[in-house]
Amino acid sequence: MATGFRILKRNRAVSADLVQRYLQLPVANVSDSMSRMTAAGPRLMKMHADGQMAGPAITVKARPGDNLMLHKAIDMAQPGDVIVVDGGGDLTNSLMGELMLAYAVKKGVAGFVLNGAIRDADAFVKVNLPTFAAGVTHRGPYKDGPGEINVPIAIDGMVIEPGDLVIGDSDGVLAVPFDAAKDIYDKTVAKGEAEAKQMAAIEAGTNDRSWVDAALKKLGCEIPDGI
Repeated sequence: MATGFRILKRNRAVSADLVQRYLQLPVANVSDSMSRMTAAGPRLMKMHADGQMAGPAITVKARPGDNLMLHKAIDMAQPGDVIVVDGGGDLTNSLMGELMLAYAVKKGVAGFVLNGAIRDADAFVKVNLPTFAAGVTHRGPYKDGPGEINVPIAIDGMVIEPGDLVIGDSDGVLAVPFDAAKDIYDKTVAKGEAEAKQMAAIEAGTNDRSWVDAALKKLGCEIPDGI
């Protein structure tokens, strides 16, 4: 086995139905439903104009500044896939630009998560394919390898396995494990319903704020009378 330079098949992927349902959910609420313990970090910035991202992951582990395996991953992609690249967070050379973006749109790719840089930044805004990256540089990539496709990768402690659900919006990116995706969806829907009730109470002026003082007193905070 050529560890470090290999391409594997993806043996599972979250369903298209579940992907569509997640597109209706805020990433922040999904994160809350995962105990707020998983994130790709604030360095991954939204490079497109607007819109939600969701889809099963094709994972790429790339040598920093080299996009040979990313090219192959786009060739392999099925419509609706999100390509997630661990490029080591290096911003010296970009991993993709306008031409690769156009090809990805033609292939039906649903989005990109790049722990690395892009170039042709204006094209990403104009085309508006959901793309999250760590930065921008005009310097182009090399195409020499090595790298791996469809292996477990990690970005700032967030582990992504092939076929996991990857979602993104203006708050950032999150990977939802394949085996837990349905359960987390149900928890997120319930949280959204609870928040809707709270928002209605705020607008009606009936929102219960007694929990704040209760929490402060439990923690031993001194509160003057009348505050």
